[in-house]
Amino acid sequence: MDDPTIYDDELVDEETTDVYRVTKRNNILAIHGNKETMNLNTLVLENVIQSQYNRNVLVEYVNYQQVCDEAFYNVRHLEPWERGTRKTQGMTGMCGGVRGVGAGGVVSSAFCCLYKFHTLKMTRRQLIALIDNRQSSYLRGLGFLYVRFTQAPADLWSWFEPYFEDEEEIDPRSGGGDKMTFGNMVRLMLTKLDWYSTLFPRIPVPIQKQIDENFAKKRQSTLNDMERQRERERERDRARDDRDQLKRPRDDEKKKEEVPVKKVKTRCHHHLRHHHCRKHRKECPKKAKEERAKKDEAIKEAAQQREEEQKNGTLADVHMGVA
Repeated sequence: MDDPTIYDDELVDEETTDVYRVTKRNNILAIHGNKETMNLNTLVLENVIQSQYNRNVLVEYVNYQQVCDEAFYNVRHLEPWERGTRKTQGMTGMCGGVRGVGAGGVVSSAFCCLYKFHTLKMTRRQLIALIDNRQSSYLRGLGFLYVRFTQAPADLWSWFEPYFEDEEEIDPRSGGGDKMTFGNMVRLMLTKLDWYSTLFPRIPVPIQKQIDENFAKKRQSTLNDMERQRERERERDRARDDRDQLKRPRDDEKKKEEVPVKKVKTRCHHHLRHHHCRKHRKECPKKAKEERAKKDEAIKEAAQQREEEQKNGTLADVHMGVA
């Protein structure tokens, strides 16, 4: 029967450097290190193989999709041990936290499903689908764990780099309390060996140095992008200020053209200067009243005088007529 899988191309004689490019040649996923143990901690592997969950449940699954469905419903964290089941009392000295040495516990369903994927010989296309799964963040987490445990150290940067800015959140800790983005999680997988009481395969020193240099370049590139963004913002601010400066002289000219309105005094100079003092409040109103009274008297006197003059003029006319 022909293979129904649709590949990106039909390359058979050339090597592809892009880990996410699936061809007939590279779809069979190569395993780095121990192909039997999947490079798992010896204690974790023994507990996975002997666990009732693996013997009674996972043993019945024979394909990739069945394990995906099982993990979708039962995986709730990415630790190797269930919460509170690992006993480390009495483990002192060099035994505590050492690869392959521990008191054991109840192995998690996550690592049981992870090992089941390995025994089913997951393909590159299936692994990419697992990493990009949008139904469950824990299925994605299993995909990244599978990459970290099974893929060549030289390829880890290519596998993880596209997800450094992934903002989707996941909480790998059993019981919760360690929420992080996938971007931060894959960065930790590249820089830390410890993963919740187990250890990842070691990355050779030259490759680890190259990874650290790549991180430094990305940080510098991010800083440069931020500086360019700030410079663009400053340029916009300067352009806006220049436009405002061009508008201001016109406003000043308009102000000069306006005819100043002369203020009309409504109160006497003395009142404007001394209205607040106690002496003004007591004396000035009295003085103003007296002045108004004098003006009124003067007006009355002038009116009386005009009346008298009119009367005198009338009498003189009468006498002249009689004569």
